[in-house]
Amino acid sequence: MKALVATGYMPLDQIAIAEVPTPAPGPGQVLIKVEAAALNPLDLALITGAVKDMYPADHPLVVGMDAAGTVAGVGEGVSGYAQGDPVLAFTGQAGAVAEYTVASPGPLLARRPEGLDSLHAAGIPESGLTAVCLLRAVRLAAGESVLVVGATGGIGLYAVQLAHALGSRVIATATADDEEYLRGLGAGGTVDYKTADVVEETLRLVPGGVDVVVDLVNSGERLTDTARAARPGGRLVSPLFGPGDLGRGVSPVYIGPFQAEPGDLADLAARAADGRLRVEIGARFGFENAVQAVVDFAGRHIRGKVVITTS
Repeated sequence: MKALVATGYMPLDQIAIAEVPTPAPGPGQVLIKVEAAALNPLDLALITGAVKDMYPADHPLVVGMDAAGTVAGVGEGVSGYAQGDPVLAFTGQAGAVAEYTVASPGPLLARRPEGLDSLHAAGIPESGLTAVCLLRAVRLAAGESVLVVGATGGIGLYAVQLAHALGSRVIATATADDEEYLRGLGAGGTVDYKTADVVEETLRLVPGGVDVVVDLVNSGERLTDTARAARPGGRLVSPLFGPGDLGRGVSPVYIGPFQAEPGDLADLAARAADGRLRVEIGARFGFENAVQAVVDFAGRHIRGKVVITTS
């Protein structure tokens, strides 16, 4: 089969579409005929080796971890899925940008409901599940205020919508061009990070500070500065890592690889299918332009997800 492959740690423009063996579903796995796959920042880091100490890659690496398509086969012991079922899946660190991939039934595989096409379904798993786990980890509740830093990225767009759906007041970082869009997703206020100090403007909008800061951009000591936007005794949550002490009693919550719970992916898919959750496709590429999709994703700001159609 054809797949987007990195044969070792290399610059992004050196990956290529190559022939690799078609995977076979092992016990407890399903084989998926991929129709669309989405890119995530971690894909870039896996290709270049930027995170090889934490997430070493096996080579050849088939790029991608978000896939949507139909079940092409089932392994021993699999129940609840049959050939032809439309699905979406998080495949782990690799395997999605290919004609076929495998996934395991459970929290990271879900049926694709009627009304959700494969293009938009592929944009959900990694980013959507990360947003769910971030908000769950910090126990965001109705009536609380939250600042989302990095609101127009893949995870951020879901975090804004899910926080709004919980009944929270959302402040989102955005450029002037994105303000109206984010308000349409549920943001009650925006901060233009290009023209204003994010912390100071947030404190102007929410005197005393927000209950929760969701920071999807900064890491390390820079999170200490972002934490100033939280009220004393508030919380900061990040998928990256930073200090254990943020000052003023602000509790840091750091999550590494997300721990999805049963039903999380199916719930996101259902919300997207009936219009409660918007999946923003910022750029779409055909399989033949998959290398360019990766280069473009790394080189310019794209609102939402970059999706590669594979069939």
